[in-house]
This record gives sequence, C-alpha cells and structure tokens, in this order.
Amino acid sequence: MLRRHFFLIGALAVLIIMAVAGGLKLASAKGPGAPGGGGASAQGGGGGGPNGHRAGGGFGGPAQVSLATVQNRTFTDEIEALGVAKGRQSVTLTAATTQLVDRVHFSDGQSVPRGAVLVELKNTEQDASLAQAQAALVQADRAYQRYKTLGQQGWASKAQIEQYEADYKSAVANVNAAKARQNDRTIRAPFAGIVGLSDVTPGALVNPGAPIVTLDDLSSMRVDFQVPERYLSQVHEGQAITAKVDAYPGETISGRIAKLDTRIDERTRAITARAEFPNPQHRLKPGMMVRVGVARGVRHSVSAPESAVSVQGESAFVYVLHAVGKRTVAEQRPVVTGVRQEGFVEITDGVKVGDRIVADGLNKIQPGQPVRVVGGPVGKGPLAHAGARPAA
Repeated sequence: MLRRHFFLIGALAVLIIMAVAGGLKLASAKGPGAPGGGGASAQGGGGGGPNGHRAGGGFGGPAQVSLATVQNRTFTDEIEALGVAKGRQSVTLTAATTQLVDRVHFSDGQSVPRGAVLVELKNTEQDASLAQAQAALVQADRAYQRYKTLGQQGWASKAQIEQYEADYKSAVANVNAAKARQNDRTIRAPFAGIVGLSDVTPGALVNPGAPIVTLDDLSSMRVDFQVPERYLSQVHEGQAITAKVDAYPGETISGRIAKLDTRIDERTRAITARAEFPNPQHRLKPGMMVRVGVARGVRHSVSAPESAVSVQGESAFVYVLHAVGKRTVAEQRPVVTGVRQEGFVEITDGVKVGDRIVADGLNKIQPGQPVRVVGGPVGKGPLAHAGARPAA
C-alpha cells in the first residue's frame, strides 16, 4: 500500500509540472513579437524588403530580370532526318567451314591492305587432298599426251584419245576443287580497312557463319536517311548537306548526297537518300546516330532567345518591358513561333524588332509586375549590341 501511494503522488507531481510549463509557454507566445500580437506581421505591409515589399521580388515587388532585344536573324529551312553511320565498306568476316584456328595474323584495331591474310584454319587434310589431286593430274596428263601421240601415228582410235582427254580435264577440275577447299581455310581482307576487336585465338573452333572479326573502311562514312515524298523536288544527287552527332556537341559535319533510291517506299511515302561524309581522322564510327540536315533555303525573321519564350500547351508568350512613370513593367504578350535554331526562336507575330523583352526567369514574374533590369543583354550576335536601360 505504501508503494502504491508513493507512485500516485509522483504521477500527480509530474502532471502538475507539465500543466505549469504549458501555461508559461502559452503566456510567452502572446508577447509583442508573436504573430497576432502588437508587432508587424510577416504578411503585412511592414518590413521584409525595401519600399515595404517582400525581398526577392514577390507579386508586389520588382523582380530582378535580364534583358534581351528582339532582332532580325537568318533562319535556314531544313529537312531534318535521322540516320545511322556506316563505313564506306563494312563486312563481318566469317568462316565457310567448321575448323580449328591455326594462326591469327592481325591485332585489334590494325589497318590491313586488301588481300591480307587475317586468319588461317588448320588445312592438313586439304593439303593432302591437293597433293593427291595434283599427282592424279600428272598421271592423267601423261596418259593423254601418250595416246594423243599414238593417235597422230595411227595407232590409237579417236575414241580412246577423247577418253583420256576427258580424264585429264577431270583431273584438272579435281585440282582446282582441292585448291578451293584449301583457300576456304584462309580468311583474307576483301578490301583495305581497319579490323575491330576479336576474341579468336589459335586453337579456337569456328563454325560457318560465326563472326570472326569486323572490317571497316573508315576513309568516308555513309548515312542512309528518309526524305518525305513532298520534298523530292528539293533534293538531288551531289547536294551539300550537314550532320551532327551527340559525340561531338556543337560541331557540324559537311557532306553531300551521293545517291537517291530509285523507288519511294509505299508505306512511309519517303525516298531513301544516301549521304557521304569525309572521315580523314576516323572520328566518325559505324553505328553512330547522325542528325542530317538538308537545307531548303534561308530567310530573315524576327527572333528571340529560347529562354525568353514561354510555352504553355499550344500557346507561347513573352514579357515585353514598358516604362510606366518611373517604373519598368513586364507586359505578357502572346506570340506565334516558328522554327528553333541555335538557341533562338523565330517569332512570326506578336513582337517587332527593337522590343525589349525579359531574357530569362519568366517563372519569377507576373503580368503587369514591376521589374528591375540587372546586368547586360543576354544572347549572342545582334543581341549583344542591345543596351539595358537603367534600373527603375
């Protein structure tokens, strides 16, 4: 009983202490600096930034923005297509028969001339067959020549001479067949090029059709791409084109259309064009994804940086800067856009040359909000000459 009383007394003391602490906390929360007290609220018209506005450019305060000026720019109309790079000549070498590898005469990435021996398979049996066929040929040749002489002397009939002649020609054919089987055991380079990586080593067993090594002529690259039928009159063989690859961002590769296919695909309504690109340093590799551009003409149009144009669904707009008294205000204006090239957007309607627009940070401002221009103009080329007006 005594222990139970001590436990109840202790629990009651803890509850009293918690109640006193909670009351003190509530009393301190109603002090002058607390929300709802006598001080200025964080949402009120008091502090937070200069001129009574929130710092950082809220709805009521000037937001800091950079400036761009609408200018004319040259845009190129292009037919854009995707293609895969291939070597001028490319092949995967395989064996024509099942056999063990005897010798390997190349190293990975080696340049080899046309006709170079790359791999030799074991040909012991083929060597023996060739020697047997050659011996039979010698015997057949002697018999044919002997009966041919006897026929000229009148001691052999014409039928006998023709029989031995046939035997001789059959022996010649057997020798040629034995040589062909022997050549199947030697794999040569069909053209000059660079061999790829290979795991074939002496003693390995190769089967017909199994890849041994790749061989590519990288002196120039071919790219096949599709051109829609409606542009057929605007492309021709020998036409200059450009290409870009992800491996070398910002670089443009020049080439030409080498050939146009003779037929239009009935399913895609497009014709296949084959382009050729010089590759003296072998920077382009077979299998690369290539973005091909075929120029159809150029034109001069009003432009703005991509960062200055905001797109929402099917609509696009920019913020045009206007002076209202001593302040600079951002007016939201819808625009009609065209193509995008090299970081700029073609604008066909909505703004005119010389208009000052917000270059970036469109998510920080609202229509009609005062702004403060900081820094110089954004962009390259003609935009670099547009001066910024003094901050409002």
